[in-house]
Amino acid sequence: MSKIKIIKNQEDYQEALKMTEELMACDPNPDSAEGEQLNLLVTLIKDYEKSAFEKSLPTPIEAIKFRMEQEDLKPVDLIPFIGSRSRVSEILSGKRQLTIDMIRTLSNGLGIPAEVLIQKPNIDYEAWDNRLVLEMEKRGYFGDVSIKENTKSELLKSFFGKQSQFVAMHRKSHYRTSPLTEKHALSAWTVRVIRKAEQIKVSKKYKQGLVDLNFMQDLAKLSIKENGPLLAQEHLKNSGIILIIESHLPKTYLDGGVILTNKNKPIIGSTLRYDRLDNFWFTLMHELAHIALHFDQDIFYDEIENTKEVNIDTREQEADALAGEALLPSAKWEVSPARLIPSPMAVNSLANELGVHKAVIAGQIRHRTKKYNYLSKIVNNEKVRKYFLKDKNKKHA
Repeated sequence: MSKIKIIKNQEDYQEALKMTEELMACDPNPDSAEGEQLNLLVTLIKDYEKSAFEKSLPTPIEAIKFRMEQEDLKPVDLIPFIGSRSRVSEILSGKRQLTIDMIRTLSNGLGIPAEVLIQKPNIDYEAWDNRLVLEMEKRGYFGDVSIKENTKSELLKSFFGKQSQFVAMHRKSHYRTSPLTEKHALSAWTVRVIRKAEQIKVSKKYKQGLVDLNFMQDLAKLSIKENGPLLAQEHLKNSGIILIIESHLPKTYLDGGVILTNKNKPIIGSTLRYDRLDNFWFTLMHELAHIALHFDQDIFYDEIENTKEVNIDTREQEADALAGEALLPSAKWEVSPARLIPSPMAVNSLANELGVHKAVIAGQIRHRTKKYNYLSKIVNNEKVRKYFLKDKNKKHA
């Protein structure tokens, strides 16, 4: 057996583990020389693990949500450990910190180690891509503060502030995005959208259940108006829902997302990644469908186009179905001539019947038939960014 020594690196660690296994296989007497060696090795291993793996501990929120997944628990099941329904929501969204009493009851009741629950978020902002931070500065994320005058960590820490939980929350948020998506960029985009939404006052709080198929179908009829997207934004605002236009960051492929951390004021973010009217309306309906169907969740990130149909989350399939039904009801689609002959004339006829813009119907036909070379002229000629760009020379929406 090798000589017992202080564990300084992974090689020493693996060697110590092997020695421990050999000694345990012998089942030595605790008072024997081998027993003392085993106790010493266990102590050395624990000390090394504590220092080497401390940063890999999950955040308190991640640990709670992980245990909820393991035990198939719903937020309401946490009330005995945390308090009221609203208190549970605040804890899970990161708006409120755990108290000592909560930590004690969660540790005893759900078996979550107290050392995990008491830790403060330890975010390594230095690991962020410099190009991402420079792009954030270029777009005004940091206001008048310059990266030339501050370190990267100082800028990011100041930008996220009390909303630093979103840096960690992306691990448990729901995605319909490319696996190449940069998660740090998603966190930054999310907080940017929230900050913009905070500047907008609403006349009333959102009432759960307001958004349903009828609400969505009525909203879709605004698409025939010249400034339909702006009218939709105003209508949503009057219903307690904020629609923010914010271009996606590099290494993300977002069409949109919905942020439900504040149930009184849901936020929809749209990137206008594709400058097409049909994409704007379907993305908007998709995010509204999440509000209608999945209001108990926190955040959904969605790449509507160019996403493989396999392995799509059930919730995304549900949102797709409701969004499609809002724009082009299946009962109308099944009997429409456009289903068999997707000609411009058939598109116009169906659009007039439904009171929806022809580009929206054309986009739906392309999606349902999977023939994206159809009706390209109708789809590509109808733009949407022009409604939201105050300065036509401005690069980002």
